[in-house]
Amino acid sequence: MTEQRTDGQPADGTESHDHDFPEAFLAFMRQGWRDTTLPVGPRVEVPNHAKRRAALSAAFPGETLVIPGGGEKVRANDTEFRFRPGSDFVYLTGDHAPDSVLVMRPNGSGHDATLYMRPRASRETDEFFRSRHGELWVGRRHTLAEKSTELGLPTAELAELEPALADLAPGRTRVLRGFDRHVDAAVRPYDGPREQGQPGRDRELATAIAELKLIKDEWEIAQLQDAVDATVRGFEDVARVLPADRAVSERLLEGIFALRARHDGNDVGYGSIVGAGEHATILHWVHNHGVTRPGELLLMDMGVENRNLYTADVTRVLPVDGRFTPLQRQVYDIVYASQQAGIDFIKPGVKFKDVHLTCMRVLAEGLHDLGLLPVSVDEAMDEKSTVYRRWTLHGFGHMLGIDVHDCSNARKEMYREGVLGEGYVLTVEPGLYFQPEDDLVPEELRGVGIRIEDDVLVTATGAVNLSAGLPRRADEVETWLAEQREAGPACPADPPVRPRGGPRRRCATTLSPTRRWRGPSPFRAPRPPGRPLPSLPPGRGP
Repeated sequence: MTEQRTDGQPADGTESHDHDFPEAFLAFMRQGWRDTTLPVGPRVEVPNHAKRRAALSAAFPGETLVIPGGGEKVRANDTEFRFRPGSDFVYLTGDHAPDSVLVMRPNGSGHDATLYMRPRASRETDEFFRSRHGELWVGRRHTLAEKSTELGLPTAELAELEPALADLAPGRTRVLRGFDRHVDAAVRPYDGPREQGQPGRDRELATAIAELKLIKDEWEIAQLQDAVDATVRGFEDVARVLPADRAVSERLLEGIFALRARHDGNDVGYGSIVGAGEHATILHWVHNHGVTRPGELLLMDMGVENRNLYTADVTRVLPVDGRFTPLQRQVYDIVYASQQAGIDFIKPGVKFKDVHLTCMRVLAEGLHDLGLLPVSVDEAMDEKSTVYRRWTLHGFGHMLGIDVHDCSNARKEMYREGVLGEGYVLTVEPGLYFQPEDDLVPEELRGVGIRIEDDVLVTATGAVNLSAGLPRRADEVETWLAEQREAGPACPADPPVRPRGGPRRRCATTLSPTRRWRGPSPFRAPRPPGRPLPSLPPGRGP
């Protein structure tokens, strides 16, 4: 990567890249450039974002609302992480550019919304080649007019934001804090109770947005299906390179899925969990430095974030050698029955916590059948006991959307202690985990971890499994794995080119075809004789 240098200053990318260009070079760079335009048009989702802003406006009449998108974060020295804007900002605008800020000012009958942004600089300045934000360094930005056309929002220069914020009355202003330190400093928090680091009034803004996000509109559901479909293809890619008879590194499998995520979407929606053997018993295992072994299980919890930043969240457990052992299948069937009971129970009006209890009772009954519970199922389920949770620490699931753990700022009575509504999308992901050092379980169970997770849409009459394209039953998983191995590694097929904002293809829950790779496997680099496999670090072989 080209170093972003500053003369006499640390190379942190905060200054112009070179203060000492010769005047002859500067004069030469300032001439002979043709103007360019971006072929932008209104995005199809513009009306959806406008409806969300209108709903937020109705919740806070007469108050100014400030919602930043956030800026780039330093990874190391003068390099940044790949930028991903704040989810609430994206939910209200659809914009993905760093440093932008949405300001909604009361106008008597509602609010006027303005997007403050860093627009493309004129070629009459040196910004395009001297600034860290310049076109020759990071690419062309939108002009104010282009961005306004694309998002259906009035736009203004980011430089105008500071004086605009200086005139706001703290008692009539709410800020989504923690995303932009400049905005946080510019608007003094109004004195009030604090909760989770947010002043009380500002916390209410975050809560209101979270509760709007509970119900997904048709466009959002299509985005989630798009993310799920790409995730299914990613699991297929991984299964095709998973050997049955030798070890392979968890990180190789993680990387195969990441390739699909970047090709078909924006990125992975969260750190991929690829747990082989006893690593499957660690709920959020993201180190992924282990290896698979024949006879053991492989747990993969992964999701593609699509190009509009909606994410899937799916978990599957595969028998590495292709077949579950009788005991592995027995535990798997308990988890499957728990998940199916939860999905069958879901419909509008049922309590979120009752879905949890439905799943947990099936797990407790299974643990009782395995002879592990020290008490009866009813006693284990009693809220003063819950001893069954020794082998399942987490809940049945969570809301899903533009965040993998969506709507987390919603009030308890609207989410964890509330009822489900039509248009909710949530995960159902029960699991059982037997730690390798647990002396209360038989030796053959130690190191076994199984979780099955799917993404479920609440409909008027029940639930639809958006991730049904991946098999769940044990025998179906075995058949599917064999089919993928028979098909062999595949190169991701290029999707049809769709102009941004143009009509989207109808999503399907079935597997999309992949183009067979006719050359050497893109996932297996040639190696000289005697060289150890890259997936087997020294000391970590089977």
